[in-house]
Amino acid sequence: MPLSVPNFSEGRDPARIAAIRATLSEGATVLDRHSDRDHHRTVFTVYGPPETLGRALVDAADLAARSIDMHRHRGLHPCIGALDVCPIVWHRPEDRGEAIDLAYSVAEQIGALQIPAFLYGDLATTDQRRERAYFREGGLPALERRMSDGELRPDRGPDRPHSRAGATLITARPPLAAFNVELDTADPGIAKQVAAQLRESAPGGEGLPGVRAIGLYLGASGRAQVSTNVHDPFAVPLAVVTQRIAELAAAHGARPVAAEIVGLVPAAALEGYPDDPPIHNRDDRRQTIEGVLASSE
Repeated sequence: MPLSVPNFSEGRDPARIAAIRATLSEGATVLDRHSDRDHHRTVFTVYGPPETLGRALVDAADLAARSIDMHRHRGLHPCIGALDVCPIVWHRPEDRGEAIDLAYSVAEQIGALQIPAFLYGDLATTDQRRERAYFREGGLPALERRMSDGELRPDRGPDRPHSRAGATLITARPPLAAFNVELDTADPGIAKQVAAQLRESAPGGEGLPGVRAIGLYLGASGRAQVSTNVHDPFAVPLAVVTQRIAELAAAHGARPVAAEIVGLVPAAALEGYPDDPPIHNRDDRRQTIEGVLASSE
């Protein structure tokens, strides 16, 4: 059975987060929830048969559209929608076809809610549309302009963003690792420079393959953060990511002091991970896909 990792643009209202979770739970098993006030975002990991999982995701998208106003949303994480991203994840190769079919079905149903659905990643219709950043550049105001001008058309749904919920990005993919590292500096400029050199698109081809990264300032901790998505954590485990961040940060007189996993990661992502920087509340039984699925069976 496939997993899904829906990302909602709400990380501060416990009642709203609980309502989304309850809706997801009607058709799927919630394996994990990660909410972040600074990013103003909640990431769920859910699991279930395609027919009920798909319905749960669409119902949650509908609830988010009615309860989250993207024109009032203010958070650090780039986003364009109440249900901002909805990847369907295969954790076994034999589930790939099922995940792709479900992603297309969910896109169709979200489009029927009058929420534009854009397919990215392996389901993108052009190379340009593979990256989420292509749709998020400039945020929701820029998306509204691009769609109004006819520059950008959705794969499913209306030709204008939803009046409250914006748009949703959808794909099918293998597991990735969402991984954040805090530096011992409050200067977001350092984190941004580290991120620019870390990501795959770094000048000179010196970035890490499959890594997307941005630099941010976290008000809660008073530290700068390098926020990453590691698209192939089997080939580039988190130990490699932290080592590279440490090397890049040292050039600016900074170092990594803390890390966190957002959602669940494949167990291979944590192989060889060092003691420093420590991962917040590290527990391989609760933070890996294999560990959580084993405990839920």
